[in-house]
Amino acid sequence: MLAVQLTEWGTEPQLREVAVPEPHGEEILLQVTAAGLCRSDLHVMDAAESSFDYPLPLTLGHEVAGTVIDAGPGADRSWLGEAVVVHGIWGCGRCRNCARGRENYCLTLRPRPDGRLAAIGNGLGYHGGLAQAMVVPAARFLVRTGDLEPAIAAPLADAGTTAYHAVHQHADVIDESAICIVIGVGGLGHLAIQILRHFGAGRVLAIDNRPETLPAALRLGSDAAFADLAAALPALDGGADLILDFVGASGTMESAARALAPGGRLAVVGSAGGRLAVGKRIGLAAGWQVDAPFWGARSDLEAVVDMAIGGTLHVESTTYPLTDAVDIYRRLRAGTVTGRAVLVPPLLTSRAPKRVEASRQISSVAREVGR
Repeated sequence: MLAVQLTEWGTEPQLREVAVPEPHGEEILLQVTAAGLCRSDLHVMDAAESSFDYPLPLTLGHEVAGTVIDAGPGADRSWLGEAVVVHGIWGCGRCRNCARGRENYCLTLRPRPDGRLAAIGNGLGYHGGLAQAMVVPAARFLVRTGDLEPAIAAPLADAGTTAYHAVHQHADVIDESAICIVIGVGGLGHLAIQILRHFGAGRVLAIDNRPETLPAALRLGSDAAFADLAAALPALDGGADLILDFVGASGTMESAARALAPGGRLAVVGSAGGRLAVGKRIGLAAGWQVDAPFWGARSDLEAVVDMAIGGTLHVESTTYPLTDAVDIYRRLRAGTVTGRAVLVPPLLTSRAPKRVEASRQISSVAREVGR
């Protein structure tokens, strides 16, 4: 099968031919129907060898939708034939955070003693979904998507889940009088605007220095859109209650912190390398908070899938063939991709459909025998 793999740190990925993986134990095999591209992939590509505890070659792709076509002998075979999206955090399922339903903060995913980041899921340490097929460790990492289009479902795995988690954890300050700001109307920010509306935010302001993104922000539910935060200050009426920074540069973080209302909160989601000094009596409003949420739990993925199925969450995505992956990554790096870029692999033409059909026939026979 075809797969887009990183073969050397600090280089572009390559389109390669690799073996179709075999599922063992509780593993599930997906025929990939769509896979989103993310700027996090660029950080992995650009990293030094000492940054990640990831073996190479590595198939990229952590936003994956697919159809279950096979399962290991210990797996739940009721998933065969189901359309799914993959939760990209493969936690242990046993630690206290996993037990709390906070799999995105699984204790086993901490950095190694030498500082290298541990493998966390598909495309980020384990082979991902920029391929025609992908193995998932167990069915607990899957969420059914029903008739949802794969190009819509795939970005929900990260962009949707991360945006939802960033909003949901501050739900207590989101009401009809809340002033909320979204900085960066890209793959995550355009979803955050809609999610804030879903949570009942009174006013939502969008900030992006790319003029072409501002009409989309207004169309998706923001009350106003500005090229920079300074232009939005007169509309804040005492400051913002919640600011979601999907850029994470020093400039956006510092200006956002100073735009908070008393008791206001800043969630830094973007990873553009910014730093923010924290402390009391440094000129910020009383009671301010800052956090750096990471991804989201499986329950967050379920929530955004439900929103998308119900028509209250619209994903702005453009599809491309898997073979265009390297070129689309270049465009993503140049900042010329709006919304989410989604790659569509060619379908497996030999064993995969046969396996699905055989499984359906076996299930049908089993039902008849059960009668």
